[in-house]
Amino acid sequence: MMKRIFLLMLAIGMTLSSSAQQDSQFTQYVFNNIHINPGYTGAKKEIYIQSFFRSQWVGIQGAPTTFSVAVDGAVNDGNVGLGLIVSNDKIGAQTYLSGYANYAYKIQVGYDETSRLSFGIAAGIMQLGLDGNKLGAIEQNDEVIPVNAETRTFPDARFGVYYSNKQFFAGLSATNMLASYAAKNSKGNSNLLVPVPQPHYYFTAGALIPLGDGLDLKPVILLKDDVKGPTSLDLNAFLLLNEKVWIGAFYRTSVPLYKKPDLDNYLTKKSATGLMFELFATENLRIGYSYDYALNKFRNYNYGSHEVSVGLYLGRKNLLRQRQLRCYDF
Repeated sequence: MMKRIFLLMLAIGMTLSSSAQQDSQFTQYVFNNIHINPGYTGAKKEIYIQSFFRSQWVGIQGAPTTFSVAVDGAVNDGNVGLGLIVSNDKIGAQTYLSGYANYAYKIQVGYDETSRLSFGIAAGIMQLGLDGNKLGAIEQNDEVIPVNAETRTFPDARFGVYYSNKQFFAGLSATNMLASYAAKNSKGNSNLLVPVPQPHYYFTAGALIPLGDGLDLKPVILLKDDVKGPTSLDLNAFLLLNEKVWIGAFYRTSVPLYKKPDLDNYLTKKSATGLMFELFATENLRIGYSYDYALNKFRNYNYGSHEVSVGLYLGRKNLLRQRQLRCYDF
């Protein structure tokens, strides 16, 4: 019975995703906004390499997994940010492989050298794939299901604006801005059973509040919307201990930001909560972990979601001691 219920839920989810495919969900964007906003590229001012792996809904066969590697840095006295991002998402028989080159231009706002407004763009490609060997047909020789793996490739672009100073940051960005248009106008095979990601819009903001005695508080919010699906809201709060250890928690839910005629009004609003941790293992090495726990009925069918990240600064020795404490960096 449980297996049938899950298969039914999965079928409904895939049906909904065909009209409103969500971007990959990951929790540790708070430590590196480059994953959702190209305007953030080069914000750390140093060459920074970060990778993360996320395993969602552990215990369910075919549940989503995501792996991503990003590298960025600043040139031209910190006025230009350059970066690269490669990501690979899997859910069941579907795969999403993407790569982007990021460019950001920064201008100083006012007389404060740490107050910057950045405009970013990312250009790249997105490859959608479906492995027919992982699908089981109800009827033999079903022509809709591919015999082997099939792929389709589309160009894509992202845009973002990002403001920051030592105490505050805010960003507005858009992703998947070309892929869906390119798919509609593609002359190739359009029968691949993989939804093309739709445009997504992000707003994020946060602050760094000194509490004294080597303790700082960092609240962060994130709004994510794709026009057709539920608007997602993340509320995060972290404590920074002696500029070395982050300990925090988050709550994720959907919010009725505006009326969406095609959206079911009876969908549950609660989504997930969890804990997050990040450590400066050395002066240049950051290691993070987060755990998500579902708050809806789906929690009875999985063991939560796990996410691990590793970040490395390629810079001078004793870099942490020389680095200013900046809200957008930590």
